[in-house]
Amino acid sequence: MTAPVLTLTVDTGAVRYPIHIGRGLLGDRARLEAALPAGPLLLVSNVTIAPLYAARLKAALAPRALPECLLPDGESFKTLATLASIYDRLAAERVHRDGAILALGGGVVGDVAGFAAATWQRGIACVQLPTTLLAQVDSSIGGKTAVNHPAGKNLIGAFHQPRAVLADLDTLATLPERELRSGLAEIIKCALVRDLGFLGWLERSMGALVAREPAALAEAIRRACEIKAAIVAADEREHGARALLNFGHTFAHAIEAAEGYGSWLHGEAVAAGMVLATETSARLGWVDGAALERVRSLIERAGLPLKPPRIGAARARELMSLDKKVQGGRIRLVLLKALGEGVVSGDYDPAALEAVLRAELA
Repeated sequence: MTAPVLTLTVDTGAVRYPIHIGRGLLGDRARLEAALPAGPLLLVSNVTIAPLYAARLKAALAPRALPECLLPDGESFKTLATLASIYDRLAAERVHRDGAILALGGGVVGDVAGFAAATWQRGIACVQLPTTLLAQVDSSIGGKTAVNHPAGKNLIGAFHQPRAVLADLDTLATLPERELRSGLAEIIKCALVRDLGFLGWLERSMGALVAREPAALAEAIRRACEIKAAIVAADEREHGARALLNFGHTFAHAIEAAEGYGSWLHGEAVAAGMVLATETSARLGWVDGAALERVRSLIERAGLPLKPPRIGAARARELMSLDKKVQGGRIRLVLLKALGEGVVSGDYDPAALEAVLRAELA
């Protein structure tokens, strides 16, 4: 018997939409049609994912036409040029404001397709169909869409909430091991900034998660989505609390930009970034050595990197200065006041950050 589909709701006050989590959702005609407008559709996916799942999606929506726009696979293609290729296909298929984009893939597909939807004819509908663990628990939820710029990650983008998110757990069966572990980083992040009880559950369940036990994965996805949905509902445009979801990301984006997009997976860079952020918190005296060791141990058990590449303290500082949280020229960081209690702060001793950069990145 198929497990029931769990449905959560993101409600920002201005926008309300469902997150469906379960098996067989890419073939669920009723839920797909409920999220889609009546106009023309465009499926945006990539050359790796589309051969696996596009036919299932097309069969569910038949006889509606579902033309494809297939992108190259990889973070290095999260560019304005790729975005332009989607615009070209939207024009060719005559997708107007009553139409929609279906974003089938991981974080790169979701971000670029979502940005195309946000900007095509000043905004059309988008349905997110995430196929990676990272996308299911993080990037598909909350309406952040973007492409990268040589100066930094996600510097060109817009907020554009989807009509719905359908996280089909069946897609995790084909997920490469490295991608699975990358997604675990974003789950760990949610626990570290918001839920000490969830952190304890992850410590007890990490073996089952790495082994892809379905019940453990479903529970981890459910709780991470609940945490993100609640934070997004309270702060849709990232004026305050939503920045907590960037724990480790200021360091991570610097790593990704310095190493070349795609060399480190996003979740791998986030893992190393979370260690750096926790080390900074420890140097400030906000958390103790035991807390730092718990963070290190959990990340290591997830098979994720503890050490960042040696990109140099000066280069890291330069790239971090382009972070979207910078205010008044000061780098604001997401740090830990305690495990399960994140804080966004620009009011910290800069010597602590400098010591970490010199010790770990120089």
